[in-house]
Amino acid sequence: MRLRFITVEPDELVMEATYSGEAAMPPQHLHPGQAERFEVLDGSMSTRIGDEERLYEAGEVFDVPVGTPHQMAAQGPTRMRWEVRPALRTAEFFERLYGEGPDSAREMGESFFADFTDEFRLAPA
Repeated sequence: MRLRFITVEPDELVMEATYSGEAAMPPQHLHPGQAERFEVLDGSMSTRIGDEERLYEAGEVFDVPVGTPHQMAAQGPTRMRWEVRPALRTAEFFERLYGEGPDSAREMGESFFADFTDEFRLAPA
């Protein structure tokens, strides 16, 4: 996945995400105080939002309400507009998740996720 930040404000983070379509679904997770909105610009995205599974195609928009367990994966090359409200520390989360150095997820392991519990939590099984 490649992310490009478009707007980084306290109340809103807007990104453009580009996926190769080769990755599997990430673990089911939730955002305890944030809502997400996605617009599929090109390609298609397979989702599980709560108990609903669906495929979204180019031109379609979908929302993930606050606290809702979800996961998704691109079905081939896909590009999406991704909005997170409020932004909280989500931009920092992604910078450190995919970055290098002592504060990166690679170096911190599980303690990395403990720094971002307001932004990201694994969903209960």
